[in-house]
Amino acid sequence: MAAFHPEGAFTLMGNKGALELAGSMQGHPTLHAGFAQLTAGFGFEGREILAELVDGDRVAVHCRVNARYHPTGKTVSTEILDLFRFQDGKIVELIEFADTAQIKAMIG
Repeated sequence: MAAFHPEGAFTLMGNKGALELAGSMQGHPTLHAGFAQLTAGFGFEGREILAELVDGDRVAVHCRVNARYHPTGKTVSTEILDLFRFQDGKIVELIEFADTAQIKAMIG
């Protein structure tokens, strides 16, 4: 939480109707609860950064990661694109693009 601005926002892009984890959350209390739920269900291991782009207060990070769904132990290799915006040295916005169909298959 220390990396996020007090009013910082996180969005997992995708259709919330298809995947409950998709959508936005904002502010430390909401982010803390959301990230606690996410990390209780999933572990992310072996992150390999494939590309980074920096433009002023914006950063794009393309990475490959092994995602493990804790309840079943199922692990998949997937790629993620994170778009960050910084303000006062803190993350004010993080938009994540992940394979939500793959996530849904893991938990379904």
